[in-house]
Amino acid sequence: MKRQLFIFIAAFILIGGTVTAQDPTPTPTATPVVVDKQNVAPEKLEGVPPIAPNYRSDDRSLPDLGRVGVDMMDQRSLTLNDAIAMALENNNDIEVTRKNVKIAEFDLRAARGFYQPRLTGQTYYERSTTPNVSIFSSNQETTLGSFVGNVGVTGFIPSFGTVLRADVNNQRQTSTNPISILSPQENASIGFSLTQPLFRGRRFDQNRRTIEIAKRNLSLTDVQFRQRTIETIATVQRAYWDLAFALRNLQVQRDGVKDAKDQYEHNKRLVSEGQLAPIDIVAAETQVANFEQAVYEALNVVNQAENALKNLISPNKNAKVWSESLTPTDPVDLTPPDTTLKEALDLAIANRPELELNQVQRDINAIDRKFYGDLKKPQIDLVASYTSAGIGGDQNPNFRTPFPLACEQDPTSPACQQQRANLALLTGNAYTGVFNNRYPTYRVGLTVNLPLFGDKTAGAQYGKSLVEGEKIETQRAQLEQNIQVDVRNSIQAVRTAEAKLRAAAIARENSVKQYDSEQRKLDAGQSDIYKVLERQTALTSARSAELRAQTELNKAIADLQRATGNSLKANNVEARLRK
Repeated sequence: MKRQLFIFIAAFILIGGTVTAQDPTPTPTATPVVVDKQNVAPEKLEGVPPIAPNYRSDDRSLPDLGRVGVDMMDQRSLTLNDAIAMALENNNDIEVTRKNVKIAEFDLRAARGFYQPRLTGQTYYERSTTPNVSIFSSNQETTLGSFVGNVGVTGFIPSFGTVLRADVNNQRQTSTNPISILSPQENASIGFSLTQPLFRGRRFDQNRRTIEIAKRNLSLTDVQFRQRTIETIATVQRAYWDLAFALRNLQVQRDGVKDAKDQYEHNKRLVSEGQLAPIDIVAAETQVANFEQAVYEALNVVNQAENALKNLISPNKNAKVWSESLTPTDPVDLTPPDTTLKEALDLAIANRPELELNQVQRDINAIDRKFYGDLKKPQIDLVASYTSAGIGGDQNPNFRTPFPLACEQDPTSPACQQQRANLALLTGNAYTGVFNNRYPTYRVGLTVNLPLFGDKTAGAQYGKSLVEGEKIETQRAQLEQNIQVDVRNSIQAVRTAEAKLRAAAIARENSVKQYDSEQRKLDAGQSDIYKVLERQTALTSARSAELRAQTELNKAIADLQRATGNSLKANNVEARLRK
């Protein structure tokens, strides 16, 4: 044994020395991470600060049972149609949409205003003095005085892109230059011009495009107004039925408190008769407190639902309706529409504003394609003008000519007679020459503006309009599919709501029977108070659930009207602008 122990100790020392020789540097050890971990039972958890450990509420008084800012006795009866009418009249979103329509009307007027005849003109007096640089005059300077009055009228023929213009020009000029034959001298002219596009701009141009797009934008805003009206109607319907349910639920919870207190008094009699233990009254008292709390919760729901409806129908925050208690008067048991999927889809395709909006976009795209297609044509315009001019005035008393006059040499000569005739033509009224067509000017020609190697800009814009058209068609296909899904879901929601209403009605009916039965068992000593209170709670919930189911059915009917675009007709609403 000693020998074996000696061999074991020697081997252990040898192995330890070998390890030390192989790794003389000691391996550093990692610093341990302290983890705050308590392996204890939950009820022995430490580190929980004592916050109000002895807190108990001893206040048993009920808070104010009212609604903030509302006089519950100042009740205002409200039908669904009245609520819809008030919302359409006062809703700010609807009013904004009305403004958009009016803005579109003014845009159309502005676009059409381009083709209104336009009167242009100018008038001024000018006096200038210039040095004399002519060898034919001995004056050191010349003073000219001019009074100008010009007027013109421009008209259009929109169907052909024709531009017509008439001008009347007048000038009266005085001069100190002795070689000026007339002073004052009157110049007048009447001119007419026509510009007719032969290719580009003859059938369509930018101005006609602006007018057509303005027309479509007016239709667009009209459709948007109708779409917003439909959305508002659906929102008001849902808010109206939510308020109807909230008020009905408040009645149910109030009646639940009455039933709970009746049960509490009944249990006290049973305790006095020895049929129940005194501790059983505690459960009934707790039931009364819970039902009283449910009344406050129901009152809060009424307040929220009423504020949501008032926010839709009130014109502003100071309206009297905010202090009134709204009372829905329409019957809650609406009859679901009897319609098939095909009928509903056809109605939606015919009435949904989204498709009309898409159609307006298609029309605008067609206008763009027509316009950009026209821009690809060469720009060649026919230009024609006619002007008749006249001159008149008085002979300049300071007139001196550097050349000999025929009349000075021989007053009876034909040359002298011709000079006198020419001077007679110059003096007098300038418009005599205008109307006698004495000095006419005629012009007929073409103006050409052609880009070399083709109009790449017009071609690119035309190609873009084609792609936009394809995009709009794709969007329409998606819209129709989305509308189909919306209609299908709405019809299914109506059927589901009908089933829920049926189930809720059965549950309410059976809850009445079960509550009455459990009360009889309690009186006979065959049940306990806890089962009775459970049945009582179930009955109150079933009463609320039944009207909730009817409310959900009414809202599903409103959503189906919206999905088929039939909200206006179903609620006898005509969407038109207020003048």
